Amino acid sequence: MNWLEVSLTVDGELAESVADVLARFAPNGVMTEQGVKFNDEEDEGTATGPITVRAYLEVNDQLEETRQKLEESLYYLGMIKPVPTPTYKQIADQNWMEAWKQHYKPILIGQRLLILPAWLESPEPKRIPIKIDPGMAFGTGTHPTTQLCLELMEVSADNRQLSSVIDVGCGSGILSIAALKLGANKVLGVDIDIESVKNSRENADTNEVGEELILGQGSVTEVLAGQFAFKSAPLVVANILGPILIRLFDAGLADLIEPNGEIILSGILDHQAESVIGAGQAKGLKRGEIRQMGDWVAISMSR
Repeated sequence: MNWLEVSLTVDGELAESVADVLARFAPNGVMTEQGVKFNDEEDEGTATGPITVRAYLEVNDQLEETRQKLEESLYYLGMIKPVPTPTYKQIADQNWMEAWKQHYKPILIGQRLLILPAWLESPEPKRIPIKIDPGMAFGTGTHPTTQLCLELMEVSADNRQLSSVIDVGCGSGILSIAALKLGANKVLGVDIDIESVKNSRENADTNEVGEELILGQGSVTEVLAGQFAFKSAPLVVANILGPILIRLFDAGLADLIEPNGEIILSGILDHQAESVIGAGQAKGLKRGEIRQMGDWVAISMSR
């Protein structure tokens, strides 16, 4: 089956009305696309600029009739407020899921780890596989911050007994799962976003990880308050953002680390590294190994 894509680029005020019109003729719904700007280093992205509204019409014997009715509806909408001329493009049908999957390959991390798209068999049986669904928006193992953090976690597991680990801002759960596969007996993963907690559990199930991974909604304050199974660990990991890490140190992040323990910090841009290190040192931590990939830095510090 082939499709005819129809799209219009409009302002935010008109986008909803145009989407309503297209939805009457598009059996699979309507999609919108807008630019993103970042207001500061903590901004996860703020929508900005014009909106492109797209819909897909089935190419069949009724296509021309459908197209005519769609343009009539846009004409009547244009009598209220000017509407741009729609743009059309032929789209050949394909197996979208299979095409999407072809973009993802296993990723070798350090000496022992392997990030493995969940539908693939491991090409490296001697490595420890961490199965992840790359369709998720974050924490898939493809970003340098995650890879750097995993590399330092592997080094830590080689140098110390990981009786327990705390993962602050667990996201997809990839670091928590890796900690268990690297030998930790139990891991506490917390995130302020309940959807992240749910995603972590889904990925844990994919990796056959059970009750040894304790998950909950919260952050440093809740852990220190004793709301979870334990309040400190020999290894703490936090892959968030540099400015947030600095704030978390003020909230007691260093207190999660057991004596002689270690924290691995990631999600840090290179120009933020010294500020993050300074925040840790102010809490009595000693700087350890630093790794960099592109503009991103991961830092190990010890107590």
